[in-house]
Amino acid sequence: MKAIVCTKYGSPDVLELREVKKPLPNDDQALVKIQAASLNAADLENMRGEFVVRIAAPFRPMYRILGTDFAGTIEAVGKQVKQFHPGQEIWGDLSFPLGSATFAEYVCVPEDALRLKPASMTFEEAASIPTAAVVALQNLRDKRPIQPGQKILINGAGGGVGTFAVQLAKYFGAEVTGVDSSSKLDMILSIGADHVIDYKQEDFTTGDQHYDLVLNVVAYRSIFTYRRALRPGGTFVYVGGSTSAIFQTLLLAPLLTRNSEQKMGIVPWKPNDKADLEYLTELFEAGNISPVIDRSYPLSEVSEAARYLEAGHVKGKLVVTMN
Repeated sequence: MKAIVCTKYGSPDVLELREVKKPLPNDDQALVKIQAASLNAADLENMRGEFVVRIAAPFRPMYRILGTDFAGTIEAVGKQVKQFHPGQEIWGDLSFPLGSATFAEYVCVPEDALRLKPASMTFEEAASIPTAAVVALQNLRDKRPIQPGQKILINGAGGGVGTFAVQLAKYFGAEVTGVDSSSKLDMILSIGADHVIDYKQEDFTTGDQHYDLVLNVVAYRSIFTYRRALRPGGTFVYVGGSTSAIFQTLLLAPLLTRNSEQKMGIVPWKPNDKADLEYLTELFEAGNISPVIDRSYPLSEVSEAARYLEAGHVKGKLVVTMN
């Protein structure tokens, strides 16, 4: 089968299309023929060998084939798999510890990670949701549930997680401000944001507006800076950004908010959560959320897709198709 192989850390140039051995499912696995996958920021981190990645794999990638989101069709099942059969359409997220490997024509998936793909979604739509939408949902809902009328700011609103976060926050009844580059602002308004800010023209941390929740998808500055944008009882949630921002949030957030009504921190992520995927499916079928797909790439052009994602210009999601 064909797959995108990554044997060393580096730029998108390290991603190679190769012919590799087709995997065989274990007794508790299904062999899935992938129809579509999507790129996430974590794929770039694994490709480059970011600091947090090298803690577990200091010299070379832990997984030779990257990619976590997927949608496809079961081709074969192991003898212990009872609830699924060949021909069923599947979607899901193979983030750690499930082994990655969705930038390929086939992947083996444990039965307890198999999720039936909603018939209402195309393969491309289904592949866009499992990581980005679940991350957005859990980060919006799990610290303090959003109340109607609250003011929420989403920094990085034009990316994969951000576009789902805008739609979910509006569904929950919030007044939403989206922050991103000027080229993405019209799109952010089109998916429901009430206000937009061009981060190159305006610093939301120094303005007169204060927010009940700041969801930071691209945190690169000090946690003290972001705290200025919060109301007295507000919440700051770190989703993504620099390694230094991660550790500063982990170390300082408990100290800064120990005697405060404010909350600051990181929401532990639960990938491939069945209940969350079912909830997102209900919202999709009701027309309350929809993936924003910027471009689709064939498997052979994953390195080009990675370059585009790395440049920061993607509106929503990038999809990889196998056909």
